[in-house]
Amino acid sequence: MTLALLAIIGGFVLLIWSADRFVEGAAATAKHLGMPSLLIGMVVVGFGTSAPEMVVSAMASLDGNPDLALGNAIGSNIVNIGLILGITAMLAPISVHSNIVRKELPLLTLIGAAVGFILWDGALSRFESLLLLGGFAGLVGWTIFMALRARGDNLEVETDQLLTAHAMPIKKALLWLVLGLIALIISSRILVWGAVTVAQALGVSDLIIGLTIVAFGTSLPELAASIIAVRRGEHDIAIGNVVGSNMFNLLAVIGIAGLINPVSAFPADIISRDWATMMLMTVGLLVMTFSLHKVGQLNRLKGGILLMSFVAYNAWLLLTVMS
Repeated sequence: MTLALLAIIGGFVLLIWSADRFVEGAAATAKHLGMPSLLIGMVVVGFGTSAPEMVVSAMASLDGNPDLALGNAIGSNIVNIGLILGITAMLAPISVHSNIVRKELPLLTLIGAAVGFILWDGALSRFESLLLLGGFAGLVGWTIFMALRARGDNLEVETDQLLTAHAMPIKKALLWLVLGLIALIISSRILVWGAVTVAQALGVSDLIIGLTIVAFGTSLPELAASIIAVRRGEHDIAIGNVVGSNMFNLLAVIGIAGLINPVSAFPADIISRDWATMMLMTVGLLVMTFSLHKVGQLNRLKGGILLMSFVAYNAWLLLTVMS
């Protein structure tokens, strides 16, 4: 038990470090290859903040723990909206004025509804997983297209600053790219082993562990990115980071997990409790940020509501475990 807890803590630390190294190496390598700064920002940052969820869920599926993989994806979305945006908005109100963000929020709601429709029968087949991954490929293409059309957006300025601050020689960039990827895989295996061992020792399901401990740990990059973005005044990046990550989680993380290990039957709570909570919070975020004017705002009051919703959901999970 003690070794498993140390594995979870150590796995989280190594996971966050390796994800940061991987993103930095990938961004610098892409820059050396002549990719546009904005394109690097959309693809690398998007993949980077979702890399922990993707790798952890893939490892969980390979190890025969698909419930943990599904719980990680849906739980991470709940953490992103309730905890991360809640805390970020309470630290500093978030202005929402980017055309890309306003279009992405309704799209996120539609993707969430589509995922619910796929999971409604209590199973996830390889064909359905391929559909999700196809949607993910389409999303990446659409995001890149929209980003290139919006070259004056704040994201381009932020990306240029990021790449300038992290300029490095090509050999060092390739080294961090490879080492970061290897460390991501190793840390994910350590984390999944520790989480499953603790769940079995406490008599808690893999799903609950995935929805709580693992979901929180793999969402730490989004928390750091959103807080840093708000402190720099890049409000659209703060909320766009969360919205984009949630789309990646629903399409890529669940898609990869189901492709590796199709699920013939998972707990009904995934739909009635977890997916429903995720959708309520997603729709709530859409309503909170909607404005008839050009600028909407996620103020401290709305941030507090999101945070309290997250606390209430986790209290619900705790009652489920105790019952």
